[in-house]
Amino acid sequence: MQCYTELTPPTAVTHSLCLPFISAQSNNLIVARASLLQIFTTKSVSAELDKAQNAQLQSFRANEHYDSRINDDEGLEASFLGGDSVLVRSDRSNYTKLVLIAEFPLAGTITGLARIKSKTTASGGEALLLALKDAKLSMIEWDPEKNSINTTSIHYYEQEDLQGPPWAAPLSHYVNFLAADPGSRCAALKFGARSLAIVQFKAVEEDIDMDDWDEELDGPKPVKELSTTLANGTSSNEETPYSTSFVLRLPNLDPSLIHPVHLAFLHEYREPTFGILSSTTSPSLVLGRKDQLTYMVFTLDIQQKASTTILSVPGLPHDLFRVIALPAPVGGALLVGTNELIHIDQSGKSHGVGVNQFARQTTSFSLVDQADLELRLEGCEIEVMSAESGEFLMVLRDGRLAVITFRVDGRIVSGLSLRLIAPEAGGSIIPTGVATLSKLNKTCIFAGSEGADSLVVGWARKQGQSGKRKARLQDPSLDDIEMDDEDLEDLEDDDDLYGEDYVPAKQPSSSANTSGGKTGELIFRVHDRFTSIAPIKDFAIGQTVSSTKEDQANQISVRSDLSLVCACGEGNAGSIAVINREIQPNIIGQFEFPEARGFWTMTAQKPIPKALQGDKGATSISGEYETSAQYDRYMIVPKVDLDGYETSDVYALTGAGFEALTGTEFEPAAGLTIEAGTMGNHMRIIQVLKTAVHCYDGDFGLTQILPMLDEETGAEPRVVYASIADPFLLLVRDDASVFIAKIFKNLELEELENENSVLKSTKWATGCLYEDQSGIFAGIQSDKGAKANENIMMFLLSKAGALHVYALPDLTKPVFVAEGLPFVPPLLSANYAARRGTAKDIIKEILVADLGDMTSSCPYLIVRYDNDDVTIYQPFRTPSTTTQELSSTLQFQKLPNPVLADDPELPGDDEEDDIKRPTPMRRCGNVAGYKTVFMPGDSPSFILRSSKTLPKVLRLQGGGVRGMSSFHTEGCERGFIYADSKGIARVSQIPIRNTTYADIGMPLKKIPLGFDVQSITHHPPSGTYVLACDTHEPFELPKEDDYHKEWQQEKDLGFKPTAARSSIKLINPSTWTVIDTIELEPCEIVMCIETLNLEVSESTNERKHLITVGTAVSRGEDLPIKGRVLVYDIVTVIPEPGKPETDKKLKLVANEDIPRGAVTALSEIGTQGLMLVAQGQKCMVRGLKEDGTLLPVAFMDMSCYVTTVRELKGTGLCLMADAVKGVWFTGYTEEPYRMVLFGKSSTKLEILTVDFLPDGDQLFIVACDSDAGIHILQFDPDHPKSLQGHLLLHRTTFSAGAHPPTRSMQLPRTLPADSEYLTQNLNSGSTSTNSTDPDSPPAPPSLILFSSPTGSLSCLAALSEPQYRRLSFLTGQVLSSLPHHAALNPKDYRAPASSGVVGRYPPAVDAGVGRNIVDGALLAKWNELGAGRRAEIAGRVGFAGVDEVRDTLREVLGAAGLGYL
Repeated sequence: MQCYTELTPPTAVTHSLCLPFISAQSNNLIVARASLLQIFTTKSVSAELDKAQNAQLQSFRANEHYDSRINDDEGLEASFLGGDSVLVRSDRSNYTKLVLIAEFPLAGTITGLARIKSKTTASGGEALLLALKDAKLSMIEWDPEKNSINTTSIHYYEQEDLQGPPWAAPLSHYVNFLAADPGSRCAALKFGARSLAIVQFKAVEEDIDMDDWDEELDGPKPVKELSTTLANGTSSNEETPYSTSFVLRLPNLDPSLIHPVHLAFLHEYREPTFGILSSTTSPSLVLGRKDQLTYMVFTLDIQQKASTTILSVPGLPHDLFRVIALPAPVGGALLVGTNELIHIDQSGKSHGVGVNQFARQTTSFSLVDQADLELRLEGCEIEVMSAESGEFLMVLRDGRLAVITFRVDGRIVSGLSLRLIAPEAGGSIIPTGVATLSKLNKTCIFAGSEGADSLVVGWARKQGQSGKRKARLQDPSLDDIEMDDEDLEDLEDDDDLYGEDYVPAKQPSSSANTSGGKTGELIFRVHDRFTSIAPIKDFAIGQTVSSTKEDQANQISVRSDLSLVCACGEGNAGSIAVINREIQPNIIGQFEFPEARGFWTMTAQKPIPKALQGDKGATSISGEYETSAQYDRYMIVPKVDLDGYETSDVYALTGAGFEALTGTEFEPAAGLTIEAGTMGNHMRIIQVLKTAVHCYDGDFGLTQILPMLDEETGAEPRVVYASIADPFLLLVRDDASVFIAKIFKNLELEELENENSVLKSTKWATGCLYEDQSGIFAGIQSDKGAKANENIMMFLLSKAGALHVYALPDLTKPVFVAEGLPFVPPLLSANYAARRGTAKDIIKEILVADLGDMTSSCPYLIVRYDNDDVTIYQPFRTPSTTTQELSSTLQFQKLPNPVLADDPELPGDDEEDDIKRPTPMRRCGNVAGYKTVFMPGDSPSFILRSSKTLPKVLRLQGGGVRGMSSFHTEGCERGFIYADSKGIARVSQIPIRNTTYADIGMPLKKIPLGFDVQSITHHPPSGTYVLACDTHEPFELPKEDDYHKEWQQEKDLGFKPTAARSSIKLINPSTWTVIDTIELEPCEIVMCIETLNLEVSESTNERKHLITVGTAVSRGEDLPIKGRVLVYDIVTVIPEPGKPETDKKLKLVANEDIPRGAVTALSEIGTQGLMLVAQGQKCMVRGLKEDGTLLPVAFMDMSCYVTTVRELKGTGLCLMADAVKGVWFTGYTEEPYRMVLFGKSSTKLEILTVDFLPDGDQLFIVACDSDAGIHILQFDPDHPKSLQGHLLLHRTTFSAGAHPPTRSMQLPRTLPADSEYLTQNLNSGSTSTNSTDPDSPPAPPSLILFSSPTGSLSCLAALSEPQYRRLSFLTGQVLSSLPHHAALNPKDYRAPASSGVVGRYPPAVDAGVGRNIVDGALLAKWNELGAGRRAEIAGRVGFAGVDEVRDTLREVLGAAGLGYL
């Protein structure tokens, strides 16, 4: 069988919601990405700082130097006053950034989010209600004890008895949505055709229901039943935050609610009240009718399950599709249509505005005419900007911004109007439509998109400059308000014309207009962005070359052979994403350095000459002596020469490289450096050797030697591990003792007095120092963070595996002890205890380090095992009322990390064993803007985290690494230097231009193109890529048609529909720029584009890689569709001057018109260089003739619309997938030319893509349908049910869940030489092929790569029989060992859709024998289990041990099979 694994998480944002979730005071953004739930908090970063950091990151980007005077509307002033005044006139505004708190992959597809205020949550925050496909609800809240989410209630409405009549469509075919009451009394889930599930919650104001009780009239007041408290403090009355739910049929509320469109709960009602838009006629009957929608408002009495109709507004236009409840003071509901907006207030009074000329034609409803806006409102999103001033932000489907303004007189709405934001004011910063809008704070909104990067967008108001200055002088609190001095080019003559009179800005404390009311024009700008590669329209595998020969020589061993190049994004957000498995550094310089065993770079302060030391000390001395001599100045390199002789050398760093430093008191012969760094505020350089610690001043003058000598015993223990955190130094020695020293004001290093017997007697394995800047390890937590020098924490790991934490300089007793670290539990606390005999992991090293980027960083505990795997723990404090002690409030939570390290390569005989000396992990304060940890060894890796992701482990491309250090000089800013196991040293940088790492857990370079990319293919001979792009143009019916005279009248239509028109673009990957474009005819769309190896000459039989394009000419539904096949060659031409990349052009080789039907799919076929063309309802084999025509030689009649054709290379076996009629398996022969149908699947399948998966001597057919089902089919004429092979056999079906595969590609699979899959195949191959054909080797291993519209990549790979059995048992065990978020069942999530076409008609003749595809998402959670549980499960399911599980998982999971990426 096979294993399905997800390589990257989804990146499309489908839903979002802002609420206080973590605590009552927090401001959290919940983001749903199809099946991934993320919780963010907001963080304010000053715009000045943010730009400076970006400038620092970008300072080595070409031509992008940041100048703070750009956009400076008072640039004159700056030029008169000199440069310093630029700093004074800084940008006072803040940028709102998002920081990830936690993320949870769910076994379900999120279809809605709602916030529920609840008094009973453990955290004090609000609860979150999730709606999941098809009709499930889960209520979750934050659990501060576990630092995770907790499911408090689940509701399920997919039972048979709740569904409609037998002829109703399946549940998944309806639009199911969630709406919650703003007062949190109930929520409603509309599902099916007309069912409404009502979930009721305990209202927050339940204690006031008896206030109006009158004993004279109502009799004696009933005594409230006191709940008896049980021994453990729980109440006997079960207090749950919710009551039972019930299902209403909408026609029972009102007989006219037959076809509901949308509903929303309204604000400001005492009882839960919702407005619903519905119709009595079916939506398919609208032609020729007008205004048949009705808006009704119902109040629910939940106790009685009854309802009252408050108002009804009939005669509404039929194109309304959404109800939006508006908060006070506007109130009421906004109905959104495709051509108009209509507001209906609480009394039923309506105001509307038509936004294009069709509004007048489609409705007789009275609307204000704003037809000159010419807007299309399909797919728009609306969110509150300022409820007090009645302003709402609307994002249109093309990304343009508009503001809806309500005119409110007192409590009465007197009208509404729309205005577009001009592009220069930021009206076009969102490239395409959004899926969700959530307001984050007063001046900031989150725009989540399924087709582009999601953005945090902030706004400010333009004011007259003098007015703003006065306001600032009068009211210092105004500095908090976001008023951008940078973008306000308002220094026009207004001030001179009108003198100094201005409208004073209201103070923030005053009532309404906190956002400045309507005093000025709005300016929008981007504060933060989430990188997204959704939807992936198409992908290709190809080379990405660097531009110069010198670069290519440098990059040889650190570049992958191929890259995955995806066409992604919608509309103007179209872009190319280049994805690789491992980080590929930019090499600045490389050289042979075989003796180097490590590197330490440092910036040290030069000793100040006596002559300069005046009264002021070091403050007034020029920059040469400053600590902020930004760049690294020195590098210490420990070396081992060929004779095994150990030395250390010091080098001075220059702009481009480094040179040996001589004439100092540095002793090379003193031995091998274990650790080096600076202490005493950069005044002293510390070099730790095996036998002593040497201290030098900033010019390497020796100031102190601290020998390792035990005075009592005379022993000289060797240093094995050292850690520096100014002003402390920790050494761990080979006799398992520790040595802690401190540097004092006089810059002398002295050992700390150590009276603690525990510290002396315990055998220590390793340890580290950490400077706690966040205050998470502080004894008493305060908001101030921690003070300098009092926040150094010492983490020690004993030989027994216990973790001891000390707060230096206090060595008397540890502040926290965790004995259970070797058991690697999911939650590590001081009182964690494992059963006796539980298996442990062997820990080699621990390190506490900050991980993050410029926006946010926080500490993590990184545990490294002897097999180089790492576990990352996140520390958190549990809220405790009684104590603030670390031992009871500090806990460590294990984070998911599915990455498994490679097995170490066995050293050859000539290599000394000193190379195997473990190199410790290295903290790097700033590599390319990341605070990161580098792990040297056989699997060299960076642990990277951005503010919007969890920490991810990313491999460095190339072999093992012996030593590494950050490297920051003028020639290599924020880079690093490392020596690999072959003895080559490289000075390099992590590429960051357009590149992210932690977002998808792989290096991702995203190149924005700015046009809609539909498909992509790679042309290997020229190394270029060819794209098909769409632009939308106004569509007109052909004027020359004689039959349709009425078409002539359409020429007066002003607001024309648009139709796509394609163009073909050639892209050079050295610069990722378009170097040639071919425009196609109007209304001609590229359906498919492939690189085929075709025969170009019948006489010489020469073959050539040619670009083949299939198109469709679609001129509306009244005219038949035509097609074309275009064949292009890529030829070399003379490039444009100054642009060497423009040396290629597309040259037309053949152009064949297809009179009937579009060309929808193309493939190579056979062995003679012919092509298979799916044209209309036929598939034809065509050959390219020398005169540029395509000669048909064989054909087969097809059903409706062929989505994909695939050939098993060189065999003539073909697959054809139909959009509505399933899969055909056919064969093609060349003598004579003909096509034969072998077998078919069910004719009811809607197939999006299909591929072959060879597995040893078996051939499987993998078909993906529109319900995200992946069907495994097989052709077997010997099977009795297959009618001699006419019907394909159905082996199994697996659901891809929220990520339906839309594109697939069969690729070769890289496996280790000792792989179990390979050995099994060879064995079975040798036995089974003896009889038939002893020479044929088994098929090379392959896998299928899938892409989906959510931006997720996944793959399907074959397993050998033993692997399949053990891994399917393993998934069952993992399933029962881990908690399931939102109470969802992963097994059910992966089960095939039981409803819909697949449920009623099986995909083919069932021959599954109860087998299933193994779910790799569960296997990836293997590392989340504790060590004991892993050992127990491994033995139970038939593995020899945990190591064997590791080997199997490393072969199956992740992108391991794509070793060439």
